[in-house]
Amino acid sequence: MSAQVSPIDEVKTTPWAGGTSPFKAEYGKIMMWFFLLSDAFTFSSLLISYGALRFSADSWPAADLIFQSVPGTSISHGAPLVFVGIMTFILILSSVTMVLAVEAGHRMARKEVTWWMLATVLGGFAFLGCQALEWSHLHHEGFWWGSIPKELGEYFHKGAHESTTYTQQFANLFFTITGFHGFHVFSGVIINIIITVNVLLGTYEKRGSYLMVEKVGLYWHFVDLVWVFVFTFFYLV
Repeated sequence: MSAQVSPIDEVKTTPWAGGTSPFKAEYGKIMMWFFLLSDAFTFSSLLISYGALRFSADSWPAADLIFQSVPGTSISHGAPLVFVGIMTFILILSSVTMVLAVEAGHRMARKEVTWWMLATVLGGFAFLGCQALEWSHLHHEGFWWGSIPKELGEYFHKGAHESTTYTQQFANLFFTITGFHGFHVFSGVIINIIITVNVLLGTYEKRGSYLMVEKVGLYWHFVDLVWVFVFTFFYLV
């Protein structure tokens, strides 16, 4: 004789009965994914706008002519992409240290999480320092929002008003988009510091999980991924 299942027990076993996650993911992690998706739309709209303007222009500033120096050194010409290559390497390396921090968190290895998080914070500060150095150098050369070096127009159809306009548009978009990304990196560094302090205080040991490290890791990887697109659009294309 088969056991009778009450209507209440039957409701509790249905997929829509509540109490479980349909994606097998923690609520905070799902919310982080929603935030990153919305932020991806913002960056996409900015980069698409840049691309539309870039490929509709008759002449456009050549990145290898603008970014051909290494700020902070005596190299002022003939080294295109060297400095931004260093910046990109630093940011990607910080993404690796974040992966190692998350992996250590899964093993509940508090000391390892601490060291890898500190390395990630250091990488973030190094990237921001490089970006500040690049911005300072470009500003010193007269390349800024709404202004460009007078001699820069000589590279593109000498005397053409359109070339000057396009170069100014390039400058405006460059500082706006890289600045917006830099703000994200800075925010990520601050969040990473807070998480590191909590690791040192043993907060996540008491909770029995380093899930917060994994959540902030998602944000940090997103920032690194966005930089790949920014790097491609402004420095390569």
